[in-house]
Amino acid sequence: MDIKESPPGKVVRAFAGYQAFPLPPKLEWDNDLVNSLSRADHILGMLSREGAKLPNPHLLIRPFIAREAVLSSRIEGTQATLGEILAQEAGANVDRNPDDLQEVRNYISALDYGLKRLQSLPLSLRLIKEIHGRLMQSARPGEFRLVQNWIGSPGCTINTAKYVPPAPNELISCLRSFEKFLHDKTLPPLIHIALCHYQFEAIHPFLNGNGRVGRLLITLLLIERKLLSSPLLYLSAFFEATRSEYYDQLYNISSRGTWHDWFSYFLNGVVLQSLDALSRAERINILIANWQTEVSSKTEGVASGIVRYLAVNPYFTIKKVVENLGVVFTTAQRAIVKLEDLGIVSQTSQGKRDRVYCATDILNILEEPTKITENFDSTL
Repeated sequence: MDIKESPPGKVVRAFAGYQAFPLPPKLEWDNDLVNSLSRADHILGMLSREGAKLPNPHLLIRPFIAREAVLSSRIEGTQATLGEILAQEAGANVDRNPDDLQEVRNYISALDYGLKRLQSLPLSLRLIKEIHGRLMQSARPGEFRLVQNWIGSPGCTINTAKYVPPAPNELISCLRSFEKFLHDKTLPPLIHIALCHYQFEAIHPFLNGNGRVGRLLITLLLIERKLLSSPLLYLSAFFEATRSEYYDQLYNISSRGTWHDWFSYFLNGVVLQSLDALSRAERINILIANWQTEVSSKTEGVASGIVRYLAVNPYFTIKKVVENLGVVFTTAQRAIVKLEDLGIVSQTSQGKRDRVYCATDILNILEEPTKITENFDSTL
């Protein structure tokens, strides 16, 4: 492998001649990198501040987590859509491969678990294994690999692989160094997170699920480093929209040490996804506020309660309304009819049994494709 472009510092030769770069590398802070970091810090700070001002940021966390789970899983080939996941959560029958749906649900469970555990346990190898155990149901869940793995095109061998992670007898040493670096506070937080994500992917410590765990780590590090108070920023949408570049960037670090390119790419993702998250959250809150005003003047309180929960999941059933609001079936049914008359929700299922409803305006905002071009007021 060509290492002529690798950065100054120690290069460790691993199995089959592949390289791993111990962290942290020697960084060269040119104007482009400084400006990219400053911009990302500024926009992320704006998301943190403005997100905290939103009327119901805690309600918006649920659909944002579901969206992250869908897009991170899609990078690995899962085909389930956000609408299908939300509809299933509401109690609808969904025509999708059950394994795909389960993979996304596992991701949601793993992220929920990780966020909760961060309240009492710092990010560590122990927590990473626990998260993996909830993410995966096969391939030694929650256990580091004992055999060599490799990355490449389908059917490739270890000799024709594009990248070979550390050998099993080197794995624990690599992971201990990685765990130590997880707690490093000498670098700017976003640079530190970008380095951690790369290094985890380079080590590839599990037989399966490494990509998803590595992307989960980004969210958990953003919370642990107190860059965000609520998990509103997720980079999987950016990685999925630029999938080829994402893989190329990771590989180019391992093969040529192109740290500067990786930082620029990663920081650009932070900017774009921060703006994207803020835009979606604001548009959903505006819809909810307008609907609340319309409903309060024309209907009873139950309809207003339903509208509030549309921020959590635009799909719902009469049974869910009864459970969430503590009302009887007929009261819930009357309120839903009023919302249908106002054009806020519509029935998405067939027939009169087990009816499923959806606020499609909210679903459309959540499912809107990620834009990878920047459009924001630089004076903010």
